[in-house]
Amino acid sequence: MKIAVVGGGSTYTPELVSGLSRERERLPLEELVLHDVDAERREIVGGLAGRMLRAQGFEGSLAVTDDLDRALDGADFVLVQIRVGGQAARLSDETVPLACGCIGQETTGAGGFAKALRTVPVVLEIAERARERAAPGAWIVDFTNPVGIVTRSLLDAGHRAVGLCNVAIGFQCWIAELHGVEPARVLVDQVGLNHLTWIRRVLLDGADVLPGLLAEHGDEIAARTELPRALVEELGVLPSPYLHYFYRHDEVLAEQRDATPRAAVVAELERRLLGVYRDPALAEKPALLEQRGGAFYSEAATALVASLAVGSGDVQVVDVRNAGALPGLADDDVVEVPARIEAAGPMPLPQSPLAPELLGLAQHVAAYERLAAETAVTRDPVTARKALLTHPLVGQSSIAGELFELLQAAEPARLAGATA
Repeated sequence: MKIAVVGGGSTYTPELVSGLSRERERLPLEELVLHDVDAERREIVGGLAGRMLRAQGFEGSLAVTDDLDRALDGADFVLVQIRVGGQAARLSDETVPLACGCIGQETTGAGGFAKALRTVPVVLEIAERARERAAPGAWIVDFTNPVGIVTRSLLDAGHRAVGLCNVAIGFQCWIAELHGVEPARVLVDQVGLNHLTWIRRVLLDGADVLPGLLAEHGDEIAARTELPRALVEELGVLPSPYLHYFYRHDEVLAEQRDATPRAAVVAELERRLLGVYRDPALAEKPALLEQRGGAFYSEAATALVASLAVGSGDVQVVDVRNAGALPGLADDDVVEVPARIEAAGPMPLPQSPLAPELLGLAQHVAAYERLAAETAVTRDPVTARKALLTHPLVGQSSIAGELFELLQAAEPARLAGATA
């Protein structure tokens, strides 16, 4: 088996390499290729990856390259974890919307829209090369945000793709720790859209323990989700932490106007991480990586790849076509739900309808994602303004128009096609 990681110079890569090694009994990995366009990152991260694999007794081969075709040739799985424009672009995503009184966030709202417009075309180019060069039936596993829009774009273009987020596995591992059990015994029934999900049941050995969690750990849940405990209890679900942008909009906006942007914090953290990665004696992922975010990404990614490879039939939370699984959303919407992982692909499990207070928001954002994915391909300015108008974190015509102009000005080279 060959796995290609596009964006292999990411500071997340040591987490992924560690996970691939742990799964080697289920995953007959013979060749791992890390692709990145950044020479410095290739050298630093690739060097650490090599030391880690040698320390773990990996018997296959590791290649580090800037040649995309070399990376994709014969690959069975293509993992995409890129950030087009780097942290500088993220800084723009988080700050430009503030001028219009909108939350700046890199995956949702106006910031996520800008990221989708510059990211989707690049990912589609990679996928087209994979269609030509990768092994027949190869899977594209997308960890690149905004995952819902990117995955939708890949599926719309006919690619064999599945999206992946670490929110569900993060909750799964935390809940397992609270109960003193292995994560495999916990199933989180997380449903919705990427970064817009709610956990409605938590099954421990088949029994729902969510009511007890809400009652006994309400303050911890409030802290993890950045939401008031009273709101979580009223909803009766575990909301994704990203929902605090919607449920506490005005407070978050006020905080963002005074705070150091997350992009600046991450840029400094990445600088420190790359410095640590340079150490020739380092042969394991450092503790500092835990501050980067993306916790349990390796567990989620490697479990998904291993299960797709053998068709294990276990249940994992992934981003796939709805195909009737979640009532109230279109069949071709991309939803984040538990799915049975078969060799033919993830099969979303049928879901009971979302409560009205949850469904309304999901429908709203699903409509936006449809328009955003269309804009990323067509570059049509009218569709762009409709997308921003549809998003509940924007939602006003004057703001949508002004925002689009500001986003264009911030990235003239990448968004120039949208004015045609």
